Amino acid sequence: MTLKHENLWHTLVSDKVNFPALNQDDTADVCIVGAGFTGLSAAIHLAEKGKKVVVLDAHHVAYGGSGRNVGLVNAGTWNKPDFMVQILGKEMGESLISALGDAPKLVFSLIHKYGIDAQQQEVGTLHMAHSNQGIAEIEDRYEQLTRRGVNVELLKGERIAEYSGSQKIPAALLDHRAGTVNPYAYATGLAKAAASLGVKIYEHSPVSAVNCTTPGQWSVTALNRTIKAEKVIIATNAYAEGDLATYRQSIYSGYYYQVASEPLTGDAGKTVLPYKQGSWDTRLVLSSIRLDKDGRLILGSMGKAINKPAWYLKTWADRIQQHYFPQLGKHMTWEYSWCGRIGFTDNHTPKIFEPAKGLIAAIGYNGRGITTGTLMGKLFAEHLTDTEAAPIPVPFYSAVDQSKCNYAQAKSLFIESGFTLYHLGQCLKVIR
Repeated sequence: MTLKHENLWHTLVSDKVNFPALNQDDTADVCIVGAGFTGLSAAIHLAEKGKKVVVLDAHHVAYGGSGRNVGLVNAGTWNKPDFMVQILGKEMGESLISALGDAPKLVFSLIHKYGIDAQQQEVGTLHMAHSNQGIAEIEDRYEQLTRRGVNVELLKGERIAEYSGSQKIPAALLDHRAGTVNPYAYATGLAKAAASLGVKIYEHSPVSAVNCTTPGQWSVTALNRTIKAEKVIIATNAYAEGDLATYRQSIYSGYYYQVASEPLTGDAGKTVLPYKQGSWDTRLVLSSIRLDKDGRLILGSMGKAINKPAWYLKTWADRIQQHYFPQLGKHMTWEYSWCGRIGFTDNHTPKIFEPAKGLIAAIGYNGRGITTGTLMGKLFAEHLTDTEAAPIPVPFYSAVDQSKCNYAQAKSLFIESGFTLYHLGQCLKVIR
């Protein structure tokens, strides 16, 4: 079977959403640019407050990272908690740790509240030591999290073999707060929920200008039509285009690819992640491992897939599968491959821009878009409508120049070259 360069998540959603392009001028309390997790979460929370909301997207709902995601509903931050406190200070750092720790609960509450079929598994996630060298990383995170009262378990020996289905994983951190979704199904479900609340969503409507016409009045132009709004949210993250691409100067881009097998069958297939946790390992260039609703094995790692031949991707997937799950045999059939873009900040902490009153933007989710985006959307809705809202626990900037990522393009090229060499080493069995 030929490996298809096609996004598996789209094939697993039968009731896709379609919205028209903007074809008339309109008004709104809030205009949102970007129909991904952040924009749609903001739209729902604003509409619940009775606000008139318009959402514009240059392509379609969940075109960017929201539809290409691994689907891990991660809890907490990419950085270890103690390091996050060093970066942001104790008050803001602990506040962000707590908020993102509770973010999976927000994701799953929206799914249940609006009856979204996100193909969710609320069973936690596994952060797995790929070798004995990775045990210290897992144990350190466990200590820092349990010190803060977080519901996590350290699995070793027979327990991690049972949970993972692999004899090559000496330890793992089971985070009971987390889980998995089909990210595209979750995003399209959010879009349907927003539309049911009266939010107007326009696809294939690239924004060409965002201007402040008078104090408290914004003009957003797309397809030569204008949305007049009191406030604007820029929710494009790493997929900002046109004039909005200026926000991408504060990040450097990385890519993440995934390869999915045919559905696993037989007794051997039942041993792989039997409790359905999504997982990732402690490799220098991590591998993610999860199952979809039909039991396909989905492997992923950092790097761009669109410029790699099928043999490279299949050889890499074979190598990871045979290392962790040799019981599946040596002749796996790989069906799908797709790729998405991640926005990285230098310190792996999201950034918020508020260059003028009534205009706010977020960028740099560092590979944790489902929970960070959903939470950010809610916090933006509160920030723009509630004068008593608690401060958003992320650094604010009034201009991109204040947090510009130096040598962003060079960093992107450097890490992509490193990922390619690392994976080639795995394919050639030079790297375990």
